[in-house]
Amino acid sequence: MKKKILIIQHVESEGPGIIGTAIAAAGFDMEYVRLYLGERVPQRADGFSAVIAMGGPMGVYEEKKHPFIKYELRLMEDAFKADLPVMGICLGAQMLARAAGAPVYKGRIKEIGFYKVRLTGHGVSDPLLTGLPPEFTVFQWHGDTFDIPPNSVNLASSDAFPHQLIRVGRRSYGFQFHFEVTLDMVKEFLQVNSEELAGVRDAASPEMILRDAEVHLATIQGYGSTIVKRFLRGLG
Repeated sequence: MKKKILIIQHVESEGPGIIGTAIAAAGFDMEYVRLYLGERVPQRADGFSAVIAMGGPMGVYEEKKHPFIKYELRLMEDAFKADLPVMGICLGAQMLARAAGAPVYKGRIKEIGFYKVRLTGHGVSDPLLTGLPPEFTVFQWHGDTFDIPPNSVNLASSDAFPHQLIRVGRRSYGFQFHFEVTLDMVKEFLQVNSEELAGVRDAASPEMILRDAEVHLATIQGYGSTIVKRFLRGLG
């Protein structure tokens, strides 16, 4: 039987991108839970080789508005107990941090566009990140952040947000930034979230973000593909 990875997708515009491409190339099957279509989060994580949670505009603290949040958190907690790897991207990273016992809350500003992140000492030596530059540019679209949970380490920081990438336990990871996006996905982000972008003071214009995408995306995707391949190698 082929190994299967659960992909939790919160909104249509934030799919797995190059993560899905790397998973398919590695020979894994993918099972999607598309929450924006009303699909339900599984109660248990057994039967999967890993859980990957994508991004979305909702806050982890908005359980009353988005009831699926409590079920997704329970699934991640179940995965931790079973030593099953979890990867979270943006909202997924915030979910992972909360499931591991850390608070999630609004940051003092929003990061939208292309920003540099720097690896910490733990990040430089982490098996998923070994060989990556100590500082590199990533795509960001978030305003929330989180503290470092127990049994976790911080692997990367930016000027505005000190917690950009965490490892929980041995092999679960939360990426506040986006490395999975394609150019078409960036364009869709700009279209779907145009009102949010317009409301951020000093934010880059859509034109500038697209110009930066042309410059940086190929490199970001290269790093992202390396990260996903290494993550998949550790799956049982």
